[in-house]
Amino acid sequence: MSQAVLLQALVYLAAAVLFVPLAKRFGLGSVLGYLLAGMAIGPAGLGLVGAEGQDVMHVAEFGVVIMLFLVGLELEPAVLWKLRTPILGLGGLQVVVTALALAGLALVAGIAWQSAVALGLILALSSTAIVLQTYKEQHQLGTPAGQGTFAVLLFQDIAVIPILALLPLLATQPAAASGAAADHNWLAAAPGGVRALALVAAVAGVVGLGKYGMRPVFRLVARSGLREVFIATALLLVGGVALLMELVGLSPALGAFVAGVVLATSEYKHEIESDIDPFKGLLLGLFFMSVGAAIDFKLIRENSGLIAGAVGAIMLVKTAVLLLLGQRFTGNRAQNVTLALGLSQVGEFAFVLLSFSSQNGILPASLTSIATAVVALSMALTPLVFLLNERVLQPRFGPSAAPERAADPIAEKNPVIIAGFGRYGNVVGRFLRANDIGTTVLDFDADRVETLRQLGMPVYYGDASRYDLLHAAGASQAKVLILALDSAERTLALVTLVRRHFPHLRILVRAHDRADAYEFIDAGLAHVYRETVDSSLRLGVDALRLLGVRAYHAQRAARTFLRHDERALRELAAVRKDRKTYFSTARQRIQELQALLHFDAANANLREVDEGWDNDSLRQEAPPAPTTPVLPQPPSGS
Repeated sequence: MSQAVLLQALVYLAAAVLFVPLAKRFGLGSVLGYLLAGMAIGPAGLGLVGAEGQDVMHVAEFGVVIMLFLVGLELEPAVLWKLRTPILGLGGLQVVVTALALAGLALVAGIAWQSAVALGLILALSSTAIVLQTYKEQHQLGTPAGQGTFAVLLFQDIAVIPILALLPLLATQPAAASGAAADHNWLAAAPGGVRALALVAAVAGVVGLGKYGMRPVFRLVARSGLREVFIATALLLVGGVALLMELVGLSPALGAFVAGVVLATSEYKHEIESDIDPFKGLLLGLFFMSVGAAIDFKLIRENSGLIAGAVGAIMLVKTAVLLLLGQRFTGNRAQNVTLALGLSQVGEFAFVLLSFSSQNGILPASLTSIATAVVALSMALTPLVFLLNERVLQPRFGPSAAPERAADPIAEKNPVIIAGFGRYGNVVGRFLRANDIGTTVLDFDADRVETLRQLGMPVYYGDASRYDLLHAAGASQAKVLILALDSAERTLALVTLVRRHFPHLRILVRAHDRADAYEFIDAGLAHVYRETVDSSLRLGVDALRLLGVRAYHAQRAARTFLRHDERALRELAAVRKDRKTYFSTARQRIQELQALLHFDAANANLREVDEGWDNDSLRQEAPPAPTTPVLPQPPSGS
């Protein structure tokens, strides 16, 4: 490695280490920290990064591809189908209406109609990287604003395909002789029919590869027990799909997203996610720093009025369009404001499209330079817009918004607090109340709260992850906190808060599945309950009894299974990062359990009294009593 490369790496790393923690410390978010770091080391700052910053940005764009792949991993096809209305409705309308509005402004500014239409299409896109990263940090991806934002961003990524196809039709100058688009697109000179077939074949190939080709590959690699090879395989998949999409003229991020959705039901989903997530964070940080370094402050100074006006007009138009459209889809004023402001910037794909437009004679070089500065500046302002929304606008709009109303005042103090009163917390709460145990219930779903209140259940609306609400709920005096939230991420954040401020509380936590249980065990939680285990064992007991197994033996087998499985769960949690040890240990525990249950069944007849008996099964299994008593006959001759 040359000294120049090593020095550049150290510059980027040092800037990130210095600025990002400071930005987080002052509540500005990591994205703004990376942008400030890039500005500091860029040509307009200390000058530690020069023209090579553009090359770094191209490499760092792979972080956006990885991010879309990980987003796809979180969305099973069934979930994606449920979002079809906001994706096609809100996303489609946003792109079309915003593009028309911005093109109209460009025409008014005296720009030729071809360039105006191209600018409208390019500037209608928003930043997937910045927005999703910010929503994730603020735990808002599951809110109506988060879901609407994701739908719009997903449609925008899909829209890149037809935009790339449409832009050459708007060319007003001859394309550059060494057009990069032609170098990277195998189908640039192919007839339209051939290109369409190739595009469909490429997407179908990605789906087939993810569904049928990669699972055996991951299974084979996992057997090697080498985690670094597994990571390399996951990165090879993402990189290969991205390259294939680029070669046929599609969005690399879209291809990665499709591959992620296909693998969302794979048994290796969580392993892939945990292995490549650090690369996403590092590359996204590098991308944001490159954006900050690319801001040409000299150009901005020379054209300050034009650029400032353009940035303000674009962000205002995009906000206004989404305010109008979003109300229909979110039905919530506060969430709609968050949605509109969050998508008011121009996205990272604009850099690619502007470069493509310049090389193909669609936009003049002078206009491209101004537009690039506008894009970078709008992205740099986005964290500040989020901060403005959080600190100034939401406190005003929040209380009047239906689901995002202010937290309810809590007047009671009880020994048990339940956070989350859905399908799981509801049963626990009703059971405790039936046994005269006082419980204070907190839930963040306004519709659910109103429904439960109509049923006569005292439930308080509010976000249990807020310290002030927990304190008002009596966490200082309570003894037990039951966590039944829908999100493992929110649960872990709440655990951290409780341990810091209410360390005396004993925490009982619901886990959706084994993967969540592992995370909670790693966090040091002693009482972890998988939501389907008990009901699954009850079903198994009934199945055994229907097959003729005595009730006491079926009940005893279920308890034995549960005790053994709980011990195995904690043992496997400690070794799950080492796949070879994990599977070896799991096989041993399965064999031990089978042997234990076989031994128990073989010796069941030796027990006269067993704790598996219960009154109901005794009555059911006892021989039927005779309907007419049989009296003893007197001896003959008496």
